Amino acid sequence: MLKSIHFILTYTCNFQCDHCFLYCHPFAKGTFTIQQIKDALGEFKKMGSITSVGFEGGEAFLFYPVLSESVGLANQHGFDTSIQTNCFWATTKEDAMLWLAPLKANGLSFLEVSDDSFHHGDKEKNNAKNAVAAAQELGIAVDSICIRSPEVENHGEPAKGEPIYLGGPKLRGRAVDTLTRGLPTRSCQEFIQCPYEDFNDPGRVHVDAYGNVHLCQGISMGNFWQTPFSSLVKEYVPENHPIAGPILKGGPLQLAKTHNIPHEGEYVDACHMCSKLCLKLIDRFPRYLTPRQAYGLEPEGE
Repeated sequence: MLKSIHFILTYTCNFQCDHCFLYCHPFAKGTFTIQQIKDALGEFKKMGSITSVGFEGGEAFLFYPVLSESVGLANQHGFDTSIQTNCFWATTKEDAMLWLAPLKANGLSFLEVSDDSFHHGDKEKNNAKNAVAAAQELGIAVDSICIRSPEVENHGEPAKGEPIYLGGPKLRGRAVDTLTRGLPTRSCQEFIQCPYEDFNDPGRVHVDAYGNVHLCQGISMGNFWQTPFSSLVKEYVPENHPIAGPILKGGPLQLAKTHNIPHEGEYVDACHMCSKLCLKLIDRFPRYLTPRQAYGLEPEGE
């Protein structure tokens, strides 16, 4: 049952991180207006099952007035609220409190801060630590998101000594281009399920200003500006979705078989294979593999 909605408030970001699922960067387009937020929240309320609404990006704090007002509106609708941020704004604890106090007053429930080498290098003291300290003083629940760099380890039978990928960032979006080189690979025959997303009964989806309802980054259920959100969710039949259906049946391997996609014999993991396949299918299924910029491509019409 769908319980949580995350607004991709904007695809714009002051960073251009190697691991970014959505290829966000300083010139990326696609930002919600406050009227769009109001319209979307009204639709979410109709669902009856939604209990929480999150705001992320890109970097949501780049559009602070809209972010702050949106938190207040979501709170008025009775939703728990959260924000994910890279904390560029938290130059000191005192400054961070100036940014967070209005959000606290508007009902912010939870703050998640990126505190890892992708965002802040290896500095022990950084903006994320300032944000955490400020949130704690203000009484805002807060946690840190720490994304590890890709790692490998010798594993398995000593005679083979084959390294395995220990994880880190999910290999979607820009990470496919920037982080997969040199990582150990496995046979595509192993990738017969999605290890992360429940396409059959999603408990959380992401929505963007273009109207896309993301089952996974870049894989859309449909467009809620074209079809009311409540209707879109009600009418969603996973088996009939051209991307989710095959993945449910047999993972990325089945996606390749269903659509007869030429592909490599080995990939780092299931996300890596799925992302490469989706890129090959994007022109065939533009309604469901969208927006193009999430795959490192220019938006339509540009």
